[in-house]
Amino acid sequence: MDLGLRDTVVLVTGASRGLGAAMALELAREGATVVAAARSKDSLAEVAAHGEGRISTATVDMRDEDSVRALVPEVLARHGRVDALVNNAGIAPAGKFADQDPAVWKDAMSVNVLAPMMLAQAAGVRMIEQGGGRIVNVASTTGLRGKPFLVPYSTSKGAVVRFTEALAAEWAAKNVQVNCIAPGAFVTEAQKAVTQSPDLLAKRVAKIPAGRMADPSEIVPLTCLLVSPRSPFTTGAVFVVDGGESGKL
Repeated sequence: MDLGLRDTVVLVTGASRGLGAAMALELAREGATVVAAARSKDSLAEVAAHGEGRISTATVDMRDEDSVRALVPEVLARHGRVDALVNNAGIAPAGKFADQDPAVWKDAMSVNVLAPMMLAQAAGVRMIEQGGGRIVNVASTTGLRGKPFLVPYSTSKGAVVRFTEALAAEWAAKNVQVNCIAPGAFVTEAQKAVTQSPDLLAKRVAKIPAGRMADPSEIVPLTCLLVSPRSPFTTGAVFVVDGGESGKL
């Protein structure tokens, strides 16, 4: 199926590794013009090197409002338009709630909620001017079900889900579709402590009905569909990709 992504302009945040890198690379393979944004210039350069000439990079610190505010204008200066935004960048501070400093919460909310909001606002306004567009917010299954020792992360990702639903309702008539993907356990750099420990890995996998963690490539078909113009009536939805974990009793 041709997803109609050729020459569309897609901004992907958190694209230097893991899910974001996999998304950026597959979107490029589908013919999209991708701007891959993250903090690490070197890692972004590695991703771009495999992007078939369709990936350019942008360095952004999601904690820095000025850096975030400059990102969409940079995309527009390069390409003149923005057709889709994938808000993938995020942080997951772990620790006991009773011991956490408010600064940890401010950090999580800044990166996981405020930055995606700012990017959605800037990109979405331009999409409306262009006649439409797509926004995909990456949340987490911990935004659907609370998880101990990840209270700030769960809270912020729950906010991303509500943000998606509310914005989708507001912008549906503007032909801007806003959807959310809630990943479960994927084999990424962020999960290194689990994947490199046979004991921890066995305990983690035991909770997943599919019996394994997912490869980042397994999130990209859904991402490409939601970013494409082929799903114009799909908006305000939360798509869980977790091997059945959150659906079991």
